[in-house]
Amino acid sequence: MGELDGETVVVTGASRGLGRSMSLRFAREGANVALLARGRADLEAVAAEADGEAIVVPTDVTDGEEVQRAVDATLDAYGELTCLVNNAGIGQLTLHDELRETVDVEEADWRAILDVNLTGVFLCAKHALPPMLEAGRGSVINVSSGLGRRALPGWGPYVTSKWGLEGFTRTLAMEYEGTVTVNGLDPGGRVETAFWDHLSDEEREDVLSADVMDDAAVLLAAQPPDGVTGESLPAEEWEERLGRANGTG
Repeated sequence: MGELDGETVVVTGASRGLGRSMSLRFAREGANVALLARGRADLEAVAAEADGEAIVVPTDVTDGEEVQRAVDATLDAYGELTCLVNNAGIGQLTLHDELRETVDVEEADWRAILDVNLTGVFLCAKHALPPMLEAGRGSVINVSSGLGRRALPGWGPYVTSKWGLEGFTRTLAMEYEGTVTVNGLDPGGRVETAFWDHLSDEEREDVLSADVMDDAAVLLAAQPPDGVTGESLPAEEWEERLGRANGTG
């Protein structure tokens, strides 16, 4: 028996990095997993590796019609949707392998980063929440960052998107408290993903493994409707808080 038997989880940005790792863990814990990202081939590789149920749903999270189709495909396959993990995200490093101060940020890049990191989260929540509300239970996990609580020069669009995500997380939590838990989760540091490929070998010494959020994500996904909501914490702090609440910490 897995921790998530009977649950159905939608994961955005599931083709690599944190999203891939969480998706594989969810499947091992018994959940049905809908894998969302733009590239089918990468998603199919994740599905083939999954030790459990997983479907591939190529999706652009910035397109509301595509997001609705992804939710419909999940419901068609599994009959329910009980957890949404908003993991898809980009930044200047994704687009250009470099940071740029504000006057050097292209308008198109600013819009693209906020579109994926913030509007994509809105669209996924908008379309995934109705089946959760109908079922009377659910969990939304928004993957945030330490840069959702502080700032650094050169990170303008990304910082703005993550600060916005923190506010949106709390708003959703208030709106659906008692039925759906909504929380922010961040790795607590730099993670082994393409986002940090530009770092020197010395700077990479403190880079965390891509599975750093898996335990916390499972605990959050398994919460009952009256569980912790409206909070945003690093993975290690979530493990301590929810593990202790479950008598395992």
